[in-house]
Amino acid sequence: MPDSARVVQVEGIKSDPSNHLLMHAMAPNVSGVIGSAVAAGIMMSFLS
Repeated sequence: MPDSARVVQVEGIKSDPSNHLLMHAMAPNVSGVIGSAVAAGIMMSFLS
């Protein structure tokens, strides 16, 4: 999960050394994991 955020950080630093994008890039990754967990919980509640 955090590898794509690190890639964004490295590419941003190449463009502008004062960029700090790591936390901004982590937010969509974390929200995707939370959304997947919620969807899995809903599916499991229907199946059991």
